Amino acid sequence: MSSSLRRLYEDLRSICVAFVYPPGDDRDIVMQQLKRIGCRVKIVWPFPSEPPADVDVILFQITQELEGNTIWSGASVNAALIALSDYESPTILKLLLDTRAHGVISKPFRSSGILSTLVLARASYSYQERLQGKIDKLELTIKSRRQIEKAIRVLVERQNLTETQAYEHMRSRATKLHVTVAEVSGMIIEAHEAMERLGLKP
Repeated sequence: MSSSLRRLYEDLRSICVAFVYPPGDDRDIVMQQLKRIGCRVKIVWPFPSEPPADVDVILFQITQELEGNTIWSGASVNAALIALSDYESPTILKLLLDTRAHGVISKPFRSSGILSTLVLARASYSYQERLQGKIDKLELTIKSRRQIEKAIRVLVERQNLTETQAYEHMRSRATKLHVTVAEVSGMIIEAHEAMERLGLKP
């Protein structure tokens, strides 16, 4: 067995799976395969209003009864979502799109296909998380840049500094205080706005 495949199996044996499905033969088939793979499984039923917490994967039944209800979305749930579909219909397909599930298993359920769906769903979720991390970092960078630019305008207008002098002043303060330039810019803006609220000349 290759090292990458070994890591894959070790990863699956370490994950916790919430299995949201009613009792019966179908649940037993999927449950037995999950145990063969080595996953830790937590059965959840009846269908909860909130997605199970502290799990890595959620396998959940998707039916027409969910139409019109607030359903979970792979964009906001902190786990990989795998939908278990009883049959295909326009309503079910619409619900699948709304859940943004990372994987789908359709009836009749078989032991084959569950492992590959788990792997792909986990990979899709991981990619989504990395992408969201990059977006969050970019948004923070843009927010910090705007804040620094605002603080520079305050120093230019109130302290008669050039933009270059204003930035160098903030950078110097940041070095001495062991903080970031963005944090110094926040201090400047807060102080300026506090003086304005007090009716004092900044």
